[in-house]
Amino acid sequence: MDILWALLTLPYAPVRGLTAVVKVIAREAESQQHNPVNIRRELEELDRAAAAGEITPEQRDRGQQQVLNRLVPPAGGAGDTALGAAGTGRRPPPRGRRRTAGRPVERRRGDDRGRGG
Repeated sequence: MDILWALLTLPYAPVRGLTAVVKVIAREAESQQHNPVNIRRELEELDRAAAAGEITPEQRDRGQQQVLNRLVPPAGGAGDTALGAAGTGRRPPPRGRRRTAGRPVERRRGDDRGRGG
């Protein structure tokens, strides 16, 4: 059966190969983009250009902010992932509530276990 499947899907082999190559390139590009050595090099280049008068201090500050933004994921909005609390895929419960057996339960007065107050 495997031989038959291989023969039937043989025309799609270049597409599968290209997809694999694109995934490897994308992974490497992302790795390079978030590499601390490259980030430091870019920040030093911005400082050197500002010291040489090639760019203004405001341009340097914007460039530094763009470089540093790559280190920190966006805090919500369009770039936010569907993963919720701690990457579990679930959203955290609303504040002021706790979950019990999958159902939210309202907090009562004096129900502050372990909160020191």
